[in-house]
This record gives sequence, structure tokens and C-alpha cells, in this order.
Amino acid sequence: MKNTMINVTKTYLPNKEKYISYIDKIYDSGWVTNNGPMVRELECRLAEYLGVKNIVLVANGTIALEIAYRLLKLEGDVITTPFSFVATTSSLVSNGLTPIFADINPATLNLDWNNIESVISDNVSAIVPVHVFGNACEVEQFDKIARKYNLKVIYDAAHAFGVKYKGESLLNYGDVSTLSFHATKLFHTIEGGALIISDDSLVQEARHLINFGIDGPDSVCALGTNAKMNEFEAAMGLCVLDDMENILDQRQNIYNLYCKELIGCKGINPQEINPNSTKNYSYFPIICDDEKQMHSIQILLNSNQVFPRRYFYPSLDTLEYLPFSDPMTISRDISSRILCLPIYPGLTEEQQYKIISLVKRALKI
Repeated sequence: MKNTMINVTKTYLPNKEKYISYIDKIYDSGWVTNNGPMVRELECRLAEYLGVKNIVLVANGTIALEIAYRLLKLEGDVITTPFSFVATTSSLVSNGLTPIFADINPATLNLDWNNIESVISDNVSAIVPVHVFGNACEVEQFDKIARKYNLKVIYDAAHAFGVKYKGESLLNYGDVSTLSFHATKLFHTIEGGALIISDDSLVQEARHLINFGIDGPDSVCALGTNAKMNEFEAAMGLCVLDDMENILDQRQNIYNLYCKELIGCKGINPQEINPNSTKNYSYFPIICDDEKQMHSIQILLNSNQVFPRRYFYPSLDTLEYLPFSDPMTISRDISSRILCLPIYPGLTEEQQYKIISLVKRALKI
């Protein structure tokens, strides 16, 4: 077998001719940004595909979070998870908000709702949980706490594209859910993201906020920014959306083979999936028994040109630019011994068996 580098993910590229046909339309119209026809078409198609009412496309997933905070007028402290990609925390800090961490559930890897009330204070304005690896949080519990304490809930749903909870879109929970459409994601627009907004009255304000706060030719109504998706990105999204059935089928097959060959092996612990949640097969995490074991797998895979990722490491409560917080012991422990294995359309069965064999060899199975 050719010794080709295998990364944790690989950008899905749709049919080139189809994408070029969209590019030709952009050239014909000369409309490349500022809420063009392809952005509007993609919003409509995604709303239908995802089963949501109000979707606003933006330039990336991080700015989707930042717009959500501004839209809901958050202030002070925000309770969130230490086990996530760094943008979940950095987007709060860069908007003048203070992250207050609560620890995670060691089985689901999501923010543990049981830990929330003990860190609520008068200065807390919101909760930002993450559907880690697309695994649905216990949304009813978070929403119940939010109602009790009059808090906003923003779900970082960067991994949760297409996930359903009890038969309906997981994205319909909370005040806002945010998505990432980065090139490494299950569905992508090269760079991009979206806000799913529950309150109809806030949708137009969100559209103003992503366009510098402009609400008319000679009027600025709010402190906004430039967060717009452009037409070339929307064209990519339209092409990828056409291929979602094939993308999901391939990912499911890869996911299932990993499960068949690795789950149940000594030293490999899977993420516990919410029984009310569907899967979108966006990641395949394995939790090792300890950090030494994780490193032995990582080193052997790397030496054979296979590059898993330590999603998520480090635990965000250890970031130096944050004020001191109590150590999030569960998050720190999980972060030290988790690896996400390669999963993407185009990963061959031969390549996957190579990965599985190396993992087993590292574990002496």
C-alpha cells in the first residue's frame, strides 16, 4: 500500500464541474458578497434540510458565537464547558465576557448540568454548552435551569449538523444555536457558519449585526461587524449539500467499522451517546485508560503517517489568559487521554484497517 499521509480529516470536495457552474453564475451577475442570491438560496435550503425556522449564515463558526452574544446582550459571566475547541472560550473573552467553567460528564463528554447551579451567581447572564462531537447535551435540563434563573442559553453546535433530538432538530433548542461550516466539518462552505435563532424578532437584528450594524443606505442602528458569508462559499455549500446522503453513508460505514473492531477492546473507552440523539458520524473519539497509553497509540500512528488529533487538549480551564478557576478535574483527565481517529469520505477500508491494526498493536491486543 502506498504510504500516504492520513490526517484526522480531509476536506470533502464536490464535483468540480458543478462548482464551476455556480462560479460562472457569480461571474455573470458580478454579485460576490452582501447577501447575494446564493447565500439566500443556501439559507433556504439549509432551513429545510435541518428542520429549522430562522437561519443566518455568517463568515465562520467563531463569529457566529460572537454575534449570538451581542444579539442576546450578554454581560458579565457566562457558564461554559472546559472541554471544547478553544473558540468556545476565546469568543467569550474577546467580547468582554468572563467564562465560568463547570465540569463535564466523563461518559458523554458534555457539560454536566448537575454542576451548573453551584456556579450560578447574580453576575451570570448565560450558559454556553457544547454538543461535543455531535452528541446532544441534556437540553431539557439546561433549558429548565435557564428558565429558573432567567439565563440565556446558546448552544455551540459546531459539531451537530443534522443531528436530531427526539425526532426534531437539535438546533431548535436554546435561544440560539451556532454552527461551524469550516472545511474540516461534516458539511462545509470552505469557511463559514450559521446562527439558528429561536426568537423571530431577533432575526433582522442579527442581519444588521453581521453587516456593520447597517440597517439602511444612510443608517447604522447598532455596533456591528463584518461577518457576512460570500457567494463563492455559499456556492460550495450548495454543492456539498447535494452530496450529504453520500457523505453520511461513507462516514457511517467508517464509524461502524471502527466500532466493530475497537469498541470492547481493553484500553479503549467510547463516548456515551445520548439515547435520544441521532449520530452524524463527524468524529470517532477513543478515550484511553491513561495518558501514557494514549501517547503510545499516537506515536505509533504518527510513525506510520497516520495523524489523529487530541480533541480536545488542553482543557480550557488551563489557558493562561484566563483568570484563575478551580481545576476542572474531569475535563483535564479526559483531555489528557483522548484521541480522535481519522474519519472522512474517501478513507479506504484498507487505510482504516491499517489504523485499526496499529491501534491494537500499540495496546498489545
